[in-house]
Amino acid sequence: MDRIRIVGGNKLNGTISISGAKNAALPLMTAALLTDETLILDNVPRLADVALLQRILSNHGVDIMSAGKRSGDRAYQGQTLHISAANIIDTTAPYELVSRMRASFWVIAPLIARMGEAKVSLPGGCAIGTRPVDLLIMALEKLGADIQIDGGYVIARAPKGLIGAEIEFPKVTVSGTHVALMAATLAKGTTVITNAAREPEIVDVADCLNKMGARISGAGTSRIVIEGVAKLHGARHEVLPDRIETGTYAMAVAMTGGDVLLAGARPELLQSALDVLSEAGAVVTPTNEGIRIARNGAGINPVTVSTAPFPGFPTDLQAQLMALMSRAKGRSQLTETIFENRFMHVQELARFGARIHLDGETATIDGIDKLRGAPVMATDLRASVSLVIAALAAEGETMVNRVYHLDRGFERLEDKLSACGATIERISG
Repeated sequence: MDRIRIVGGNKLNGTISISGAKNAALPLMTAALLTDETLILDNVPRLADVALLQRILSNHGVDIMSAGKRSGDRAYQGQTLHISAANIIDTTAPYELVSRMRASFWVIAPLIARMGEAKVSLPGGCAIGTRPVDLLIMALEKLGADIQIDGGYVIARAPKGLIGAEIEFPKVTVSGTHVALMAATLAKGTTVITNAAREPEIVDVADCLNKMGARISGAGTSRIVIEGVAKLHGARHEVLPDRIETGTYAMAVAMTGGDVLLAGARPELLQSALDVLSEAGAVVTPTNEGIRIARNGAGINPVTVSTAPFPGFPTDLQAQLMALMSRAKGRSQLTETIFENRFMHVQELARFGARIHLDGETATIDGIDKLRGAPVMATDLRASVSLVIAALAAEGETMVNRVYHLDRGFERLEDKLSACGATIERISG
């Protein structure tokens, strides 16, 4: 199993190209099931989760062609996928595939919308809390689907098609909004989603669906209206840049010091996180090319932050911020309001010498001058990269084990960091 070896102490200077957003690419790929024509997606990141979803879609009879790099492409430019679901040969998504990634459960929405039936395994994926699918099932039932759960599978039927409805989510859910959005595009009549998630990835998926002939308005607000259409067609769409990758590298620069251009990043996608970084002492400068992050000489200031749905501070950057605050000049408090069990990185950060006290959903971090390298183990996707951030500033050597979690969400992380001066390498086997 691969490991990543890091020797800390180097400032980061240079340019890091931001890849396409995983959290947009996965639902966009799933949306290809809604049409029998080809959907072309540009700037798709090369990630383990993307490869796994390709396998899941292939299982349904989807043909996927990946176009490689061409002359003139910039470094880390994403791949282009041509996805054709002309003939869906199987409406079952089996346990052995779905259990490895939660987002693959979303195929239930386009399958029942287009085919009138779906049999999808209950999901597995990250070990952060229960993350139930009850709200996704509720949305499909509102649209007229008959749903049974049998033997660990969700069996959904709508032989006469879905029917537009009012869907009010009791709490904000990105997964539920994606599922409701996709299913409603082919439903008869109008669907109104209230308390919808407002994340940029929702807007990106809605933009793509509209290019395919859907009639969606209000994406990016808490009220989305979908007028169902009889058929969707093919389209071409570029995946938006990854705001979580952007925030992760921004915190790495704030942690080590230096000056890095995050090329292709868009500040409006993560303004709350950039505001927190400014408060912590980093200099954040939007440019025509992306976002410049610098910290030269000044120390790291403590902050108090609660995670919140967009446009609040993202839960997916909480672990990275905790690593940064482990070296702040004073006491910080981070409160996690989205997922339970999302402090699994605390024990691993403590191995660097970090002083973190947990009380329910709040972590109190007393900053220290120096972290020391240690062998550590990745527990989930976002937690694992917080260990990399700590290691970049720690004295001595760190070995990060179980890095397959990193490969699920960060494209060639060690290459991007080493190009900016980090001493980091992947050790295979």
